[in-house]
Amino acid sequence: MAAETWLQVVRDLSNFIGDADGFRAWLFTIARHRAIDAARAAAARPHVLIPEVPDGSVGAVASAESEALDRMSTDRALELVATLPTEQAEMVMLRVVAGLDVAVVARIVGRTPGAVRVAVHRGLRSLSRNPQAYEAEVV
Repeated sequence: MAAETWLQVVRDLSNFIGDADGFRAWLFTIARHRAIDAARAAAARPHVLIPEVPDGSVGAVASAESEALDRMSTDRALELVATLPTEQAEMVMLRVVAGLDVAVVARIVGRTPGAVRVAVHRGLRSLSRNPQAYEAEVV
């Protein structure tokens, strides 16, 4: 309603004659008329809210088993990242898990982008060489 009111004010401003008090009254008259029009339109065409029904295109709900396995693998990944030195683990989490850009991670940790890239690369390489990383897959 506010947008429609201002549109009408701009459209009809050249026809307005009067002082500041007259302008204020004119503006509120237009706003009142827009509010009355909106109320009439809502009464004539009421909105009926219905719950959103998922369509068949949405993937099936994951089973409890798959959710538990995902959670276990996430927990395991976090445990493995925690074996890295603290600063390196933080950069890996920010870069890989949070998906932040190198420049953003560099600003957060107070390092250069090059130092972040090297630390993340070394951290991921260290994790890939960790034999404990494969225990969960074998079991």
